[in-house]
Amino acid sequence: MISKPRTIGLIITLLLSLVVQLTSAQQKAIKPNVLFLFADDQRADALGASGNPYIQTPNLDQLASEGSRFANAYVMGGNHGAVCAASRAMLLSGKSLFHVYDKLKDERTMPMDFAEAGYSTFGTGKWHNEKEAFEASFQQAKNVYLGGMADHYSVAMRDYDDNGKLGEPTFKSYSTEVFAEGAIDFINAHVKSGTDKPFFAYVAFTAPHDPYSPEAAYINHYPDGSLPLPGNYKPFHPFEFDNLMVRDELLTGWPRQPEVIQMILSDYYALVTHLDSQIGKIIQTLKDNDLYDNTIIVYAADNGLAAGSHGLLGKQSLYEHSTNVPMIIKGPGVPKNETFDAMVYLYDLYPTLSELAGLPKPNQVDGKSLVPILGGKEKEVRSSLFTAYRHTVRAVRTPEWKLIRYPERDYFQLFNLKNDPLELNNLAENKDYTATKDELITLLKDWQKISDDSAAFTTKEIKPLEYDPATLTRKPDRWQPEYTLKRYFKGIEKQ
Repeated sequence: MISKPRTIGLIITLLLSLVVQLTSAQQKAIKPNVLFLFADDQRADALGASGNPYIQTPNLDQLASEGSRFANAYVMGGNHGAVCAASRAMLLSGKSLFHVYDKLKDERTMPMDFAEAGYSTFGTGKWHNEKEAFEASFQQAKNVYLGGMADHYSVAMRDYDDNGKLGEPTFKSYSTEVFAEGAIDFINAHVKSGTDKPFFAYVAFTAPHDPYSPEAAYINHYPDGSLPLPGNYKPFHPFEFDNLMVRDELLTGWPRQPEVIQMILSDYYALVTHLDSQIGKIIQTLKDNDLYDNTIIVYAADNGLAAGSHGLLGKQSLYEHSTNVPMIIKGPGVPKNETFDAMVYLYDLYPTLSELAGLPKPNQVDGKSLVPILGGKEKEVRSSLFTAYRHTVRAVRTPEWKLIRYPERDYFQLFNLKNDPLELNNLAENKDYTATKDELITLLKDWQKISDDSAAFTTKEIKPLEYDPATLTRKPDRWQPEYTLKRYFKGIEKQ
């Protein structure tokens, strides 16, 4: 016969055990999901929430109003013309440009940390950093594109086979819609499985990267001539640097005709608006499954794009239009309808998401958590910011000033970003700003040391700034569909 005190003790023990189990279950239930939405070649101002009155991005604007937007988010740069490869490597490893370059094989990645913490990890879309690295990073996959550029209507998609390896490619419909469908199917299947695991889903679109070929229903969504030229439009870049014939720059001729730049912007904005519509479908899927409130949603892009600014088309420069990117975070632990001016890198998102989700602090990253900013405890995580492109351009900026250095030309540009955000008035040779220039030169050299950047500040051979645009010729590449061939390459033989 069991004594009364012992009976009471057993009941208390059982009750305590039940409480512990319930608490554990509740903790599992409230652990946030993570949905990472990544655009390709979207400049920061190609977004309604950034103050652009011409572009339509209602779903992204709604995310920004329900979360926080970082107005000064940057890609650190690239070590070759495909800046997106280095950008994605930095984002997923949390490391800076000179510590990861564009390779992820054998690197620790953000989704690996989430998988180790009990998350179901899923990837879809563009992967530009080695097949083996993708397979090591994600437990589930659908509609994965291994590559950089592609015709949006003809993208080679791969799924996992029975061995958890990416199989042979198949060709499906328009890329933006196929990647969105992959994410939607994953979310629905995750819920249907009944698992109590949270998920980490990485959705990497190929839009609005060229070809400038919107989905058929979005062609002429922005009629030609209806969009204004960029405020820093130029028919030519004012001097030569690096390679003005890098692939992106061949998508229209010289001089850059105003009406053609407006055509490009019409197609570019249409690509973004279509992307926004597909993101709206993914968000609605979260809401339909009662997951929206407990999901951290990140929207960002790998790099910006000139699209006619400074006489350039691509991202192979260190002007604001090519390095400044959109960054929105919404979800648990994130204030609503806030815009932060702190200077941040894309690779800061790795430690930020880790902290927001309650994961252990990653100790191998260069990025800094933005949670102190989101929580109102700090105004900034760094007081200046360094960017680099190949060995040919270096830049440093503070909240007010920006200095760009061209080592092969022994040339500087100095801009007051507060008074001249379009970077039109070069003050480098103005004696009134000599002290500012000298301070920024010292800061730039310090950043090179800190970042392990070994590029020369001045090369032994100095090349001329002058060039003749009439000598520049171009041909369409193999990714251009019929729409863009007719629109942008009339009478030009295809490669």
